[in-house]
Amino acid sequence: MLDFPIPRIIAANLKRRSRLRRTLLTPHFPDTPMSTLAPHSDAVIWMNGQMVPWADATIHVLTHSLHYGSGVFEGLRAFATDDGPAIFRLEEHTDRLFDSAACVDMTIPFSRDEINEACREIVRVNRLKTAYIRPICFYGPEGLGLHAKGLRVHTAIAAWEWGVYLGDEGLEQGIHVFVSSIIRDRVNAPLTSSKICGNYVYSAVATAQAKNAGYDEALLLEADGRISEGSGENLFLVRNGMLETPELGSALDGITRGTIMEMAQEEGIEVRETRLMPEDLMNCDEAFFTGTAAEVTPIRQVDEQIIGDGRRGPITTQLQRRYQDIVSGRSDTHRHWLTYTRP
Repeated sequence: MLDFPIPRIIAANLKRRSRLRRTLLTPHFPDTPMSTLAPHSDAVIWMNGQMVPWADATIHVLTHSLHYGSGVFEGLRAFATDDGPAIFRLEEHTDRLFDSAACVDMTIPFSRDEINEACREIVRVNRLKTAYIRPICFYGPEGLGLHAKGLRVHTAIAAWEWGVYLGDEGLEQGIHVFVSSIIRDRVNAPLTSSKICGNYVYSAVATAQAKNAGYDEALLLEADGRISEGSGENLFLVRNGMLETPELGSALDGITRGTIMEMAQEEGIEVRETRLMPEDLMNCDEAFFTGTAAEVTPIRQVDEQIIGDGRRGPITTQLQRRYQDIVSGRSDTHRHWLTYTRP
């Protein structure tokens, strides 16, 4: 039982959710095999310093991180530009990968420069014009006790074409969001706010709830009822011309989040990190998600509550277009955020 007053935005749906609970907590996974992510028949994955054929990049069933979620990962995008594919904020993503590894006492057996170059190389070798890039580091199968001392750290980087995470229509028309019953934990904030594999069980179940109930995405709360984040995105509200985002606690300190905050300030938009409650969604003018996969995605409705006039708002549009100009190399500002993949 939650120990905070039930927000009005949630209360209207409690009975319905109670009836659907069993269905919502049963994740739905498509029958499509993972191998279909391969961009072409001779696609490869960078694994422990070598290019390995896509189908051969496998692990042992007793891999420590498979059992305990003790791996760390990142998600990056390479965007098409006039000068070829460019990875957005590569160095910042790699720094966060190493920071996450430090949280689980993992030593990555490659330098930051080697990881950066491997991310560039995997896009080139797979002949991708745009790409989602997934580096992951994990403990091997040399032992299955909880203590990972002495286990080999494996590192892999995959890249494939992945369209807008929440759909092109979502970018234009906005998405319908579900307030999840899954609670984010603020305890041990450095762990919960790092990209550690095990942390994403919360996100996977919350996403399953949302999708199975016909929604586009989930919004998660903390134990005291405050808003944390989306299942894989940070949240922003627009109110009276000001941008508001939840203060960090259990939420990831997203790189796209920081990008939008910096861009907004450059546009003369005041930004405030604050405690946000679900009720704040009822009186905001606009809302949107940000993330590497989601980019800048408007929210048109949360549960039964229409946001603003139910469409992408003017400030969301302004920031979305500025973001697209930067990542595609059309803007003269922040070109240092782009790392081109060509040699």
